[in-house]
Amino acid sequence: MRDAAFFAAFFERCDRQVVAGYLTPDFEMYHDKGGKLAGGAAVFLEDYMKSCTAAAKPDGWRHRRELVEPSLRVEAVPGFGAIEEGDHDFYEGKGDGAKRKVGTAHFVQLWQRAPDGWRLARVFSYSHRGTN
Repeated sequence: MRDAAFFAAFFERCDRQVVAGYLTPDFEMYHDKGGKLAGGAAVFLEDYMKSCTAAAKPDGWRHRRELVEPSLRVEAVPGFGAIEEGDHDFYEGKGDGAKRKVGTAHFVQLWQRAPDGWRLARVFSYSHRGTN
């Protein structure tokens, strides 16, 4: 699977083409704060690009995600792909300034193994908590 490469393209580079290549056409994402955030890759990518446009402004909020390595578990799904589960930390900062940790969340991701690589089919992001 390509967890680190996907999230670097998603959060740090806002690379629509790379992100799109990691999603199944019927991609869905569920979030404990925002509800159902995606019902198909096309809709998800449209919303994603709006946030990238805002982040690209000189004073835009920029984000980074880091996997909490010891929390990672990956289980095979025979004939389909794999389930990835763990925690990740989120950082944000304004413009090109330093980023500070703003929270942690738990995730479960269903990856589909395709002939040309791994694709995200479903994402569940929950148990978001701040950095008190």
